[in-house]
Amino acid sequence: MKIFSADKSELMQVTTIERKGDDLVLKGKVFGTMPMTALLTPEQARAFMKLLTPKLMFFLLTLPFRKGPN
Repeated sequence: MKIFSADKSELMQVTTIERKGDDLVLKGKVFGTMPMTALLTPEQARAFMKLLTPKLMFFLLTLPFRKGPN
């Protein structure tokens, strides 16, 4: 999975997502070269959930089924 910036340049390529205790661990490369491990803690997951509106939740549920740019 790749994460892009607003100008469509690649920020991070996520290669694995794992569980480590109560945290979610994302491993990949930043800017295509620098290895990185990122942790998502339960506190940060709750903070993320507070940002979601019902309209945004619906969008996230339908996102995998939408067409991408060709």
